[in-house]
Amino acid sequence: MLTQKFYDVLKNEGVVSIVSWGEGAPHIVNTWNSYLVLTPDERILIPAYAMRRTEKNADQNNKVKMALGSKEVLGYNDYQGTGFVVEGTAKFLESGAEFDMMKEKFSFLTRVLEITVSSAKQML
Repeated sequence: MLTQKFYDVLKNEGVVSIVSWGEGAPHIVNTWNSYLVLTPDERILIPAYAMRRTEKNADQNNKVKMALGSKEVLGYNDYQGTGFVVEGTAKFLESGAEFDMMKEKFSFLTRVLEITVSSAKQML
C-alpha cells in the first residue's frame, strides 16, 4: 500500500502531524519523519514520550489521521516537495519485541504508538 515515494519522504526530515479525536475536539500532536519506523507489514511505529491525550483518544476511538512530507522529494509534475495523508487505526504498545526494538533506537520513549495504515494518499 505504501509507495516508494512515501519511503523516500521518510528518508528526509520533516514534521509529522497526528490527529486523534475522542469525545471532544480533535487533538494534534507532532513528531519527525526520522522517528517513524515501518514494519515489514507496513505498520508505522512511533516513539511516544508524552502523547497522553492521543492515547486517551485512541482508547475511545482508535481512528487517526497523519500528515507528513518533505520538500526534498519531488511530487506530482516534478513539483518541489510532496506530502501524504495517512489514515489508520492506533494503539499504544508498552511491552513486547517491537517495543524493545524501538526503545533501543529511541531511549526517551515510554510507549510506542502503532498505526495500522488503511490508506495513504499522496497530496502534492
